[in-house]
Amino acid sequence: MPKPSIEPGAELDGFAIGERVHQGGMATLWSVTHPGITVPLLMKIPRISEGEDPAAIVSFEMEQMIVPRLAGPHVPLCFGSGDFDRQPYVVIERIPGKTLYDRLGDLPIPYEEARVIAGKIATALADLHRQNVIHHDIKPSSVMFRESGEAVLIDFGLSHHTQLPDLLQEEFRLPYGTAPYMAPERLLGVRDDPRSDLFSLGVLLYFFTTGVRPFGESETLRGMKRRLWRDPYPPRQLRPDYPLWLQEIVLRCLEIEPVWRHPTASQLAFELAYPDQVTLTARSERLQRDPITTVWRRRFNRGLTLPKPKSDVAAQLASGPIVAVAIDTEEGSGPLNACLRITVEQLLATLPSARLACINVLKLGRITIDRTLDEQGNNKHIDRLVALRHWASPLKLDESRLTVHVLEAIDPASAILEFTVVNQVDHIVIGARQNSMMRTFLGSVSAKVAIEAACTVTVVRPPRSAVAAERQDRSGGKPKAIEA
Repeated sequence: MPKPSIEPGAELDGFAIGERVHQGGMATLWSVTHPGITVPLLMKIPRISEGEDPAAIVSFEMEQMIVPRLAGPHVPLCFGSGDFDRQPYVVIERIPGKTLYDRLGDLPIPYEEARVIAGKIATALADLHRQNVIHHDIKPSSVMFRESGEAVLIDFGLSHHTQLPDLLQEEFRLPYGTAPYMAPERLLGVRDDPRSDLFSLGVLLYFFTTGVRPFGESETLRGMKRRLWRDPYPPRQLRPDYPLWLQEIVLRCLEIEPVWRHPTASQLAFELAYPDQVTLTARSERLQRDPITTVWRRRFNRGLTLPKPKSDVAAQLASGPIVAVAIDTEEGSGPLNACLRITVEQLLATLPSARLACINVLKLGRITIDRTLDEQGNNKHIDRLVALRHWASPLKLDESRLTVHVLEAIDPASAILEFTVVNQVDHIVIGARQNSMMRTFLGSVSAKVAIEAACTVTVVRPPRSAVAAERQDRSGGKPKAIEA
C-alpha cells in the first residue's frame, strides 16, 4: 500500500490535513479536521526518515499505546491512530493556548502564582498515576492549561504504563528524558516509581521561583549522575525572602531517595493547597548544601548506586491515601467522636503513609447574620480548630500527616463533598447519629455524603448504650430521650 502524503489539503483516514503547527525533534504536529468531530484537533506524526533517532519510533509506539487509554480533564482526548504499516499517527484534542515554556521569560514568578501552578500540575499527576501511567517528562513544555483552569499534561512518548510493555526499557539502556528534570533513580534504570514525577515537578517549581535550575543545564550522563549524591543549593540561599513552607516542599520533592519525597502526588497537591499547615523541618531553614562528608557517603554507598527492585505502583499509591474524618464538636458528640477515633486509628494502622484531614463544618444560617464569636466572646472558628487537634492528639500522628480544617457552609454535606473532590480525598470517615423522625424525612449529612461521594465512605454509629450513658451523665443521672 503506498504511503499517503502529509501536506496541507491531503486526507488521511478521513482527517483533512491543515497547517503544520510544530516540528520537534521526534515528531511533527499538524492541524486536522474531521467531519464528525467538532473539537479542534492535532495530528502527531513521528519523524522516521533516514538518519532520524530510532528512539523516536519507540517513543511514538509508547504514545500510541498509552494515549487512547487515558481519560479525564488532565490529558488531551484521543480521536484516532494509524499503524506503522501505512502511516503512523495519533490524533488528539488541540488544547487552546501555550505551554508553560512560554513563561520562561517571566522567571522568577511570584511565589503565590507558582504555588497555584504547581498545585494544578500535582493534581494532574495524581489523576495520571491513578490511571497507571508515570509521565517521566514533566517540564514546562509538557504542561498546558484548559480555559477552565485544569492543568493538562501532554507528550507521553517517554511515559511508563504499569500494565503495558515498556518498550523504552526493553530496547535502550540509556535513560531518555530532559536532563535538567530527570529524577536520580531514572539514571539507575528505574521507570516504575511515580515519585519520579514529583522530583521533576520539584525541579520545575524550584526553577519557576528562583529563575535557576537546581542542577544546571548539564546534558552529559556524567554530569547528570552527580544528582545521585549531590543536593542542590537551597532556594533560600538564592532568595532570602523565600517562604519557609515553599522551601520545605521543594526540597522534599528533590530528595535523592524517592522514599523521602511525598508518598503521592495527591499529598503534594494537598500541601500546596494548604501552605499554612505544612510541617516545617530542618529543610525549611537550610542555607547551605549538605556537607561533603554526607556527599561522599552517598557517592560510595552501593545501595544508592544499584538499581532498585521493581515497585508495585498500585500498592504504593494505596498505602498513601488522603483520609478525611468529619468531626462534630457540639456538646453530646462524645460517644460518636470516640467511635470515630477508634475507626480512624484502625484504618491508619494499615496505612503508614496516609495523611489525615480532620474536618468540621461551621453551619451558617440561610437568612440570619452569622457571628464569629460565641456567647462567651470566643472565636468559633479557632475554638473548633483547637477541638479538632484535641480530638486527634490520642492518635499520636506525626505533624506532617495531620491537618485540621473548619469549613463554613450552609449545607454541611455539600461542603464535605466539595472538600473531598478539591483535595482528592480517597476515604471519608463520618459519623451518624441515632434515628429520629426529622432525620427520616429530611435525610442526614452522613447519608448524603455516603450516596454522593466519589470515594470510599465509612459511616460510624456509636452503640446505643454509649449514647444513653452520655445523656444520663449530662442530665444529672436521669435518663433522657435520644434526639436527632
